[in-house]
Formats: sequence, C-alpha cells, structure tokens
Amino acid sequence: MDSSGGKKNTVSEFSYMLQRQGSDDSTEAAAFDDINSLMKQNNESSREETLSSLPQASFNYINSIVGSGVIGIPYALHRAGFGLGLFLLVIVAVITDYSLILMVRCGHLSGRFSYPGVMEAAYGKAGYYLLSLLQFMYPFLAMISYNVVVGDTLSKVLLRLVPSWGTAMGPVRFGVVLVVTVFVVIPLCLYKNVSRLAKASFLSLACVVIILFAVVYRLMAGDYAVVPDTPESWRFAHTDLIPAVGIMAFAFMCHHNTFLVYQSMRNATLERWEKVTHISVGFAWLVAVCFGIAGYCTFRALSQGDLLENYCWDDDLMNFARVLFSISILLTFPIECFVSREIVRTQIKRFYSHEVVEYDTDKDPSHATGAEEDDKSVATTLVIVLAAFIISPYTECLGPVLELNGLLAAIPLAYVLPGLAYIQLSPHSLWSREKLPAAGLVLFGTFVTISGAALLVPNLIGDCRTGIIMGYCKDDELAVNGTSMLGMTTPACTSDAV
Repeated sequence: MDSSGGKKNTVSEFSYMLQRQGSDDSTEAAAFDDINSLMKQNNESSREETLSSLPQASFNYINSIVGSGVIGIPYALHRAGFGLGLFLLVIVAVITDYSLILMVRCGHLSGRFSYPGVMEAAYGKAGYYLLSLLQFMYPFLAMISYNVVVGDTLSKVLLRLVPSWGTAMGPVRFGVVLVVTVFVVIPLCLYKNVSRLAKASFLSLACVVIILFAVVYRLMAGDYAVVPDTPESWRFAHTDLIPAVGIMAFAFMCHHNTFLVYQSMRNATLERWEKVTHISVGFAWLVAVCFGIAGYCTFRALSQGDLLENYCWDDDLMNFARVLFSISILLTFPIECFVSREIVRTQIKRFYSHEVVEYDTDKDPSHATGAEEDDKSVATTLVIVLAAFIISPYTECLGPVLELNGLLAAIPLAYVLPGLAYIQLSPHSLWSREKLPAAGLVLFGTFVTISGAALLVPNLIGDCRTGIIMGYCKDDELAVNGTSMLGMTTPACTSDAV
C-alpha cells in the first residue's frame, strides 16, 4: 500500500512540475504519458504473474475433477453392462463438458462469476436456497463415502498386519473409522488455513494415478486370471442404467470449482475456457475409462463399488494402493467439510442477522480461506463430522453412497441448475438453437434424478456386506482365523442389495 501511494505521489509531483513550467513541449507530455503507461504495465504484469496459463488452468481443473469417484467406474460398468456402460461414460463426459461451458456463459450473462451469484441472479432467493441445499448435500454425502472407503481400505491393511483380527471385521472397521475421525479428520477440519490443504490436490491426483498403474499392472500380469466368469460378465447392457449414470456423474463432478479456475486464467475468454474444459474433461474421461476397463476386465461381474475391495487382502501392492487411496481421501475430507460448514454458518448468520454475509455477495463459500474461526464454527464442524461418522456405519458398501450422491446432488448441481440458469438468463427464445440444448440438459438431469431416487432410496438398506474374502482369494491362514468366505460366483456387494 505504501509502495502504490509513493508511486501516485511521484506522478502527482511530476504532473505539478510540468504544469508549473507551463511547457507545451511534446517531449515532456510524452514523458508523462510514458510514466502512466509504465505504471499500468507494472500493475498488469504483477497481476499476470499470479494468473494461470491455459495449460496450468487445465491442470488445476483436472485436479478438481479426478478424484475418488473413479474407483467406482468398474462397478458402474457392471450395473449398466460393459458395452453400454462405456457408451454412457462418453455421453456423461460430453454432457459435463457442455454444462461447464454453459456455467461460464451464465456468468457473463449475469455479471456474477460464482455459482451462488448466477443462481441468485437467475431465480432470486429461491435459486439461492436451492443451490445452498444441494451444495451442502453433495460434500456431506461425499464425507460419508470417504468414511466408508477409509474403513474398508485401512481395515484390510490392518488385517494383513494382524491376521487374527479377521474374526471381527465389523468392530475393526468401526474402530478404524473412529480413530481416523478423532485423530486425523477432526484436527484437519479444524485447521484454520484450509486453503493450504487445497494445494495438496496435486498429491491426491498423484495417488489416483499411481493406483491406476497398480490396477493396470495387476490386469496385465494376470495375477487375477482365476476370477471366474459368470453369465453376467460380458453382457452388453443391463437395466440398471440410472444408478450407473449417478456414479459417473459423481466421478465428473467439479462444477463448484468452475468460476475459481476461470477467474484464475490469464486472458480469460469463453474461447479459452472451452479449450480448458475440453482438455480437462477429456483427460478425466481417459483416466475414468482406464480405471473402468482395467477394473472390469479383471473382475467383470464381481466388480465392487470400491474397486479395491476386489483385491485379495494379502496383495501387498494393492494394500499399498489402499494406503494411497486413504491418504487421497483424507486430504480431500477437510475441503468438503469446510464447504458444508460455511454453508451452514452462512445460513445461520443470514437467519439471525439482516447484514450481508459473504455468501450473499458474489463469493462462493467453497472458495473461502477458512481464516475466520470461532466457537460456533468449531461446534458446527464437530456436528458435521460426527454426523457423517454416525451415519456411515449404516452402509458397508461404497456403491449405494456413490449412486445416492450422484443422483440426488451431483446431477442437479451439474446438469439441472446450469441449464435452468441459462434458460432464464439468455435472451433467446426457448425454442432457439441456443436454448434447446440447455432445455435438453435440464430434462435429462431431472429424469435421471427423479427415476433414480424412486429406484434407489427404497433399497438403500439391504444385505450389502464387506469383510468377506472373495472365492478367488481363499487363503488357509485367513480361513483358520475364521473370516467368512464368499462363493466363486457371488460378489461381496451384490447389485440386488443396492
């Protein structure tokens, strides 16, 4: 601030001297213009240094897309059928690509470059509160899925180290989630500078890529060639299309970071944003399809909602992958918790006070720094984390949680609301070439959400179980310790249980 003030004083003094001299000399006038021009260039250059180039913006966006959702893609291919599932994966990627571009168009139409700002500009308070509900639901359900994943993965690693614990996998799984919640999750979620944790997204992406290499290696090495085929193994299509779309939508969900990445771009334009979106979604699709093909070709109809559940408990390479996946999850958990907390905190503040709070302006709570910390924020954080911990034991399989979050939160956030916002903000006719794709996006998202909820919610609590050794992983030592065995043709988390 002092530096800029000094520059302004220098320019003012120089201007005053020129006026005192009363000179009309063009050289002096040009010198004054050059100083102004130089100052503008310095300010612009300093701002440019903090902005991202097109490749950097693409990498940042890839970081926000590729995450834990890809681990469920083989299960989605099992639900939809291998051939039709791959086709659906392309469709979901294309639709996601279009919706991300549509969101930035809405930002330009409304002059509000945040998701809450766009929805408030389009539909007022109704749009604002609907978005708030969905933005809370999505990360909260994600936290539940993270607890499920951590409980499943780390319990297998512990069982490898202490085989005798195999007689009580349920208590071991619960204990793992409890210890991780108390000693890792809560301290990270109470960490004031959550924005620093967001920078660890590169490490999370690196973990996912290493896991992918491990999955592909196990397929190529033929270590699981003993996995039996069933009549369902290579069927082109199944009837469970809607749950499969929910899992895929969850894997591509990144819309809450759209404007953050867009505003970080150098020379941000719609054309450059389209390139970033195409590159990022294309790479994310490549990772997802590699996970899907490699995982499904290894386990076929036995593919689980958490692919790592399929691998034998004495597979040390995949146990290492389980540890990496848990690290990736734990790095992401505080970010999701912080988004949920900020939405709750903002709604409470808005309810009890008439003053404008951060979320009421053009700022998305998912982009806040986390610097403000008080007793209420601590209490809200503890309530959210403990609620996710209490709910997570009610399901032992990741598949239903991914489906539920994808259908009830991810699809409305990714497809329905961007389409509705564009229809409201765009001056074109509803039947115009510009609006018809947006209307189709809304209809697609609405149909999948409603039909998926009708199919999924009544069957959420079933006989889905973990802690079971797959038939192709039979091991005498584990069998002696009393861990239950699974037959050669029945998956541990059957689709009928979902």
